[in-house]
Amino acid sequence: MIPVILSGGSGTRLWPVSRQNMPKQFCDIFGQPLQTLTLQRSLKLGQPWIVTSKALETLTELNLKQNQAQQVRVVYEPVGKNTAPAIAALCKLLQSQGHNDEIVAIFPSDHLIKEEEAFLKVVHFAAEVAAENRVVTLGITPSYPETGYGYIQTRAVGLKENGTLKAYSVVKFHEKPDLQKAKEFISQGSFSWNAGIFVFKVSHMISLFEKHQPEMWKQISNLKEDSSNLGEIYSKVQSISIDYAIMEKLNGEELACIPAEFGWSDVGSWDAVSSLQKGKDVLNVLGQENFVFGEQGKHYSMIGMEDVIVVDTKDALMLIKKGLSQDVRHVVDALNQQKSALVKDHVFEYRPWGYFEILKDTETFKSKVIRVNPQSQLSYQSHAKREEHWTITKGSGEVVLNDEVIPVSAGTHIHIPLGAKHRMRNTSNEMLEFVEVQLGTYFGEDDIVRYQDDYKRN
Repeated sequence: MIPVILSGGSGTRLWPVSRQNMPKQFCDIFGQPLQTLTLQRSLKLGQPWIVTSKALETLTELNLKQNQAQQVRVVYEPVGKNTAPAIAALCKLLQSQGHNDEIVAIFPSDHLIKEEEAFLKVVHFAAEVAAENRVVTLGITPSYPETGYGYIQTRAVGLKENGTLKAYSVVKFHEKPDLQKAKEFISQGSFSWNAGIFVFKVSHMISLFEKHQPEMWKQISNLKEDSSNLGEIYSKVQSISIDYAIMEKLNGEELACIPAEFGWSDVGSWDAVSSLQKGKDVLNVLGQENFVFGEQGKHYSMIGMEDVIVVDTKDALMLIKKGLSQDVRHVVDALNQQKSALVKDHVFEYRPWGYFEILKDTETFKSKVIRVNPQSQLSYQSHAKREEHWTITKGSGEVVLNDEVIPVSAGTHIHIPLGAKHRMRNTSNEMLEFVEVQLGTYFGEDDIVRYQDDYKRN
């Protein structure tokens, strides 16, 4: 079996923790990022692939390195075109490598699964059903009338059994219902939540694309084995989900569903998060049932408040009445209209060489703490609108300043004049940390000219 992790989206419903450049699958919400948890599960099924956005390359590579999984094959999409083109491109690449008869399992990267053993058992059973040239979707047995999920309606008679697990023919996919319709679905008993998890044989899925999306497959079939022309293909291909493109066009003999329970959540809202973990300790006065997702080492007190969710980051604070967290999208929409950077960026950012965090950003100066990984270096660069002052606070290395190499260690100060070529290099096996203070007329990250870069950035 080839497990495939689809890692995309911006997770706006979990703003302000999840943002465009740091989507929820990479956020530390449950002790480990959801992408890490998904990768660890997938490794128990086979050698995983990841399909993700080029914009998430740094976070993806860092996650693989942290999990010692650099052998994972990653396909970087130049632009998101939804799940159908992603799966089509994956199938073409697998076909070109001679994996036509392999079973593939598609997993979203941002879902939480608490009962891993039960989950793996269901996936293995799904592979058995998929080997019979059926596309198999995992359905989640609903525990309440949820309006935020799509539903899968199945026939009453099972197709195949394995112990307590049964696979059923699918009658129909249903869009997210209103509350009344969701209650009707629950009462009928033949409906499952659509978890977005699919299992299929590569050759069979290709035949379905040829039949139901011939134009898309014609375009994708030109994909080179090294994916070097993926940008050209994606500039023409239709943006459409696998549900619309393929799943909803299949009949009951072609599509199966295995209803199951394995502690699944798509972690789609702060209400979901608050139901899955304890949150920060809160001192409640004349109030109760409050949840705080906040900063380490910070005290939280609430007076006269009940059923409130507090989400606190370094640059944003949001309070939500429990039950209304789906409306976070309205906050994000308003910030987008204001062209606010809060939707896109945190005050911290991971780079291929390490990490930085903005300490202060004013009209006259900007300060950061910068950490450089062992045996790593920043690009050799210059700035047109700012000078910089570097004070090393931890570790040792060397600064290259206009081609002069200067050894540095904790306590060393280096002045980088306006327009000077410079880079920081960590030559040790420990983290190097320094504080940077910028002075000038503009402090944007785009005021940079790179002359040499280990990571081939412009």
